Amino acid sequence: MLFSVVYNMLGSASDTEDVLQETWLAWTRRTEQGRAADIVNPRAYLVRIAVNQALARQASITRRRETYVGPWLPEPLLTETAPEVADSSQATRSVDAADAALRGESVSMAMLVVLETLTPLERAVFVLNEVFGYAHTEIAGILGRSPSAVRQLAHRAREHVQARRPRYQADRRLQRQVTERFIAAALGGDLAGLMTLLAPDVTLWADGGGLPGALVRPVSGQENVARLLTGYAANRLPRSADIRYRQVNGDPSVVVVTDDSPTAVMVVDLDPVDDKVTDIYLVLNPDKLSRVGEESAEEGA
Repeated sequence: MLFSVVYNMLGSASDTEDVLQETWLAWTRRTEQGRAADIVNPRAYLVRIAVNQALARQASITRRRETYVGPWLPEPLLTETAPEVADSSQATRSVDAADAALRGESVSMAMLVVLETLTPLERAVFVLNEVFGYAHTEIAGILGRSPSAVRQLAHRAREHVQARRPRYQADRRLQRQVTERFIAAALGGDLAGLMTLLAPDVTLWADGGGLPGALVRPVSGQENVARLLTGYAANRLPRSADIRYRQVNGDPSVVVVTDDSPTAVMVVDLDPVDDKVTDIYLVLNPDKLSRVGEESAEEGA
């Protein structure tokens, strides 16, 4: 649960793990000093520590992103367990329990991109209130703010998010079908077929982290995006690439695996009216694919 809260605040699994380490150290210092009995609600205490550690880390994350080459996207997380993996060990059951918690509170890639436009405090309040169901009075205690200040933050965050992303949840089966047709058209060089799936103002966000040839800005427009994707599939995608359909951040998605290592994760977002593809999120930065890689290795084992 702590991982889910912090990840939704930061959008980075590696930063989340660092925050949780700091949270654990704060907890152990307290217990070693014999003061654990003073903590009436350990869960609330740990959430407060983790959230404030995440807020403190925001400054360094912001500086890092200011020098980031090209579009920045959240680190993708698989929110399903590979069906081929079967292990009854206690350690595996613990990991599965954590994965189940993350799946239950997963926030889509599109929503995480919107949350990046909030202030750190607005995002913390939105995540705690809208995703995890914390009351404003509880959030006030976590953040050390008054309930009225938290309500104002929640109101601003909610208005901001709703203006950029209406509350709409695409049917998962339909989203999977559109994703499969999208990939088939791109790999088959079917430019006309691909364009029928794209909204006129579709935007492709490609996070390459400065890799050679990576896009340095988003690409918009039906024809521009279609030509870029069919060209990439024809000229740059290795013939040995394995296309796997998985669930990433709660959405049906594509993981491209080459030589047993993930090389790309792609998520499409659909328009609520006609189910056309409005946004394509493509993560190519290898530093952001490590957690996807762990699952891919298990699948191939």
